[in-house]
Amino acid sequence: MDARAKSLLVQLLIAKSIVEGLLVVGLTVGFVFDVLPPYFEGWGEAAPHAIEGWAINKHHQSQRVEVQLFIDDQFFATMIADRSRPDVAAAGYALDDRHGYSFQISSLSQGSHAARVYAVHSSGGGARKTLQLVGDPIPFAVDADGVLRSIPQPFRAR
Repeated sequence: MDARAKSLLVQLLIAKSIVEGLLVVGLTVGFVFDVLPPYFEGWGEAAPHAIEGWAINKHHQSQRVEVQLFIDDQFFATMIADRSRPDVAAAGYALDDRHGYSFQISSLSQGSHAARVYAVHSSGGGARKTLQLVGDPIPFAVDADGVLRSIPQPFRAR
């Protein structure tokens, strides 16, 4: 094999390696966008008889988000965040006001608890589900009458 043929072979092998690398990067990026959840944002609080708040998908602001409530790390309930929250639209977080949730709480023991609300993201045609915490954990206490009271948390910078 002469020097020209060897040089051409080396150039072809380098080009093939570059194309394969680009293919792997493309597949990886596609996989990440399919599996990892979108960017959810939200906020929640303890109301007298409910955990209430809002949740949005920042990339699809008109989409309704499925949310799940966990209390003391135990699944409690699931719902679609589609209740009216005019404050969410007014603040520019969403295109409309239908992003609120309200989980009614009626059967918790007296004492301190922690609620966490997660946005549900389905991928793989619904074969995979991932959860993303929306907002901060919500500390609250249940009094003797079954009323929920927020437990103030110290300020923490993000």
